[in-house]
Amino acid sequence: MKELFEKRINALRTLISDKKEALLLSNEVNIGYFTGFFHSEGYLAVTQNCVALFVDFRYFEAAQNKAQCCKVICFQKLSESLNELFESEHIASVIGEADNLSVSRFSLFKKVFSEHNIEITADGSLDKKINEIRIIKDKTEIEKIEKAQRIAEKAYLEMLNYLKPGVCERELSARLEFVMKRGGAEDISFDLITITGKKTSLPHGVPSDDTVKPGDFFTCDFGAVYEGYHSDTTRTVAVGFATDEMREIYEIVLKAQLSALEAIRPNVKCSEVDKTARDIIEQSGYGKYFGHSTGHGVGLDIHEQPYVSSKSDTVLQPGMIITDEPGIYLPDKFGVRIEDMVYVAENGYYNFVNLPKELIIL
Repeated sequence: MKELFEKRINALRTLISDKKEALLLSNEVNIGYFTGFFHSEGYLAVTQNCVALFVDFRYFEAAQNKAQCCKVICFQKLSESLNELFESEHIASVIGEADNLSVSRFSLFKKVFSEHNIEITADGSLDKKINEIRIIKDKTEIEKIEKAQRIAEKAYLEMLNYLKPGVCERELSARLEFVMKRGGAEDISFDLITITGKKTSLPHGVPSDDTVKPGDFFTCDFGAVYEGYHSDTTRTVAVGFATDEMREIYEIVLKAQLSALEAIRPNVKCSEVDKTARDIIEQSGYGKYFGHSTGHGVGLDIHEQPYVSSKSDTVLQPGMIITDEPGIYLPDKFGVRIEDMVYVAENGYYNFVNLPKELIIL
């Protein structure tokens, strides 16, 4: 385990241009990625000679027991503790994460550091380079995502036993979350989407007291978190019966989803995968009803690089994990989305999802 985090830290150190430069991470997910310790408030300082995790009293003991490849410093005043480290390392410039460092905290650091002739910048370049490191998943990450998926699938299949007319969306959401956590999930990947009827035309519909009715589509977008790693899957099923229109739309989405899967392999642009799914839906006359991207990366964040969209020039490489989730959403009628989560393999892809995709009528 130590070797894994040493490798990650070494990759991070390649972003340091000289011995007078330091990196300062504030994004809790990135800090967890490089140290193995996840917490809600803290900073990771990296120089060519030192890696230091700064936490307050609440997290100090836990960090000492859990954090890898770094010394743990319990701070009283963060800026002063950082200054002490930077001065001892003869640091002249600090690069922070632009996406996570608040304006007020940046202003404070700028003021305090300048008193010690230390300059701080946060222009987004560090965030981008960290994303490039995290975008390729190692074996341990893939195993954790696989475990998260197995937990989520088992809970979903149990939840389907309670999907029947008269049951409300909130009850199904609560039951699904409970079963996932009972099965070993530390959390849910996002606010679960368990929606029915006309509401399925909303890609991110919110469960309410609305009840399932015969002839409804029911869309379930769900995922579990296991040791920090997320899973993400969507299935749409019919309750009681499905009209000819419902069946037609479902088959178009399924064709698009399967075609996009077959396009996933190394050296293919994400935009090409998106186009494969989008062309099928557009050629069927429903292009304007597919308004989101075909997929996104999944890992320590539920949405991360790479993004499988028409605008993405990212080229797929082995170890990347993405979703494949085209959909058609007909306003005031219904919607269909089918989503798998896969990782790019040497000769194609591996699908984490073991659930059937043909139209199921419960």
